[in-house]
Amino acid sequence: MTTMTEADALAGLRDALGLLKDREQVAERLLDSSAKHSFDPDKELDWDAPFEAGKWFWPPELVSLYGTPLWKRMGEEQRIKLSQHEAAALASLGIWFELILMQLLVRHVYDKAATSAHVRYALTEIEDECRHSKMFARLIQRGETPWYPVAPVHHNLGRLFKTISTTPGSFTATLLGEEVLDWMQRLTFPDERVQTLIRGVTRIHVVEEARHVRYAREELRRQMMTAPRWSQEFTRLTSGEFARVFSVAFINPQVYENVGLNKKEAMAQVKASGHRREVMQSGAKRLTDFLDDIGVLRGVGRQMWRSSGLLA
Repeated sequence: MTTMTEADALAGLRDALGLLKDREQVAERLLDSSAKHSFDPDKELDWDAPFEAGKWFWPPELVSLYGTPLWKRMGEEQRIKLSQHEAAALASLGIWFELILMQLLVRHVYDKAATSAHVRYALTEIEDECRHSKMFARLIQRGETPWYPVAPVHHNLGRLFKTISTTPGSFTATLLGEEVLDWMQRLTFPDERVQTLIRGVTRIHVVEEARHVRYAREELRRQMMTAPRWSQEFTRLTSGEFARVFSVAFINPQVYENVGLNKKEAMAQVKASGHRREVMQSGAKRLTDFLDDIGVLRGVGRQMWRSSGLLA
């Protein structure tokens, strides 16, 4: 009697993007890439070099208040200070998100063969995320800015999500947390207006996150074709809710008070900013196009994505 393997069962499965790729082959390629292109931030970056006068900590066009009436009243020094605090807030958000992601990855591989390339790559990604979290924490400390935790309600929603999330929901959330920030970082690391240390941090993160995105995309395609219908529908709803949480958590209002601005006035102007809305939708477009292609953005979930401001 011949036993059918998982690869045999999935052979020939196709979605809107084409044939599903073999899970083990994808993981082997990612493991090979990890062996060649992984970094130790403690050794790669010059953490002792002084910050350069007049340079930004985040490209000005990506700062939340850019182009608003309040921005036009601010002096250059205060604008740069805001960019520094927003960079610290994004690093804080990244740590929160990566702690969730690492737990989701451990859950994903818990009942899978530890000798498979798929599991070995998940463990490799967890190693990457540990280094990234330490790198972000060191960056915050180096800049002498506060750590900016997410709001308690979002912190507790994250705790709930990582407890009840299905596998496709986990990988959808993974992509949401990675791809918007990745789009911003791809604009940041080549930008010579930005501090050298910030550019170094974003370069490392972009190179290593590219593998994480590939892993998550391939697995999500597989899950959206093979998961039970209820799980697919649940994924559409949870991803929509996570998009709404993420879009709010992306800005920490405390940064405005810490640079001498009125928090309510600043938040109102960000909410009304067409430029900011365009930035967030541009950052999410590659992801939302992908999710649309594989059937995640449907029904009520799609409406929730629209209400988040990430989907036009």
